[in-house]
Amino acid sequence: MQVTSMGNKVASYIEKLQSQKDWDNFLMKESGLPGPRANLELLQVFADAADEKLINSYVSISPAEAPENSAKLFLVLCGVVGLGTLVNKGKLEYLKQLRQFASDPRWRVREAVAIALQRIGDKDMTFLLKEMKEWSTGNLLEKRAAAAALCEPRLLKTEKTSDAVLDVLDVITQSVASEPNSKTEALDVLKKALGYCWSVATAANPKKGKKLMEKWAQNNDKTIQWIIKENLKKKRLLNMDKTWVANQKAKLN
Repeated sequence: MQVTSMGNKVASYIEKLQSQKDWDNFLMKESGLPGPRANLELLQVFADAADEKLINSYVSISPAEAPENSAKLFLVLCGVVGLGTLVNKGKLEYLKQLRQFASDPRWRVREAVAIALQRIGDKDMTFLLKEMKEWSTGNLLEKRAAAAALCEPRLLKTEKTSDAVLDVLDVITQSVASEPNSKTEALDVLKKALGYCWSVATAANPKKGKKLMEKWAQNNDKTIQWIIKENLKKKRLLNMDKTWVANQKAKLN
């Protein structure tokens, strides 16, 4: 019932958007902003329907014009997700712009980057993995984007893919353990992402994921300990192996 409802909603947005002369006002009106949740379905519809000129127009809107949680910010989000579509069309130069947006101070823009990257993964996961391995050596927010983009259940369909994603998470987590300053906002953002990403990748590949999580559980770094504890709270891991989760919690405590 929910899937059918979602499909009907998307179909309705496609029809409505194509009938609009003024996309800006329609998108802002239907954005869900200000509010707790942006209209993610409409974001995807826009990214499928928009042309390069409009996408570039939206990503050029300045932070001053589109502050956090404003309706106009939704136009920026649409543009950022649209960059993923342009990359899928072979315009690889837009990857640089996506990477820049990964460090945007507005959290919704950073989320839009992850959505754009996942669109790329839907088309070519091998290409996305190659790119995210590079991002995983970048700054803390670029690492966060890589982890959030890759740890999406629909992308982790094969053991080869989940193996590679776990390797990327391992590299990123190592960098957290080596981070000299544990009080930065960027590290906090990355920490929160890793606080669920490990559970997603491990649920997709329990054999390798459990071994790596056990390794990190032995690390005495407070941030690493927090990351492992947060993942052990996730229902997907309990569904995977509740005995193992209980054992890991006991060891941590």
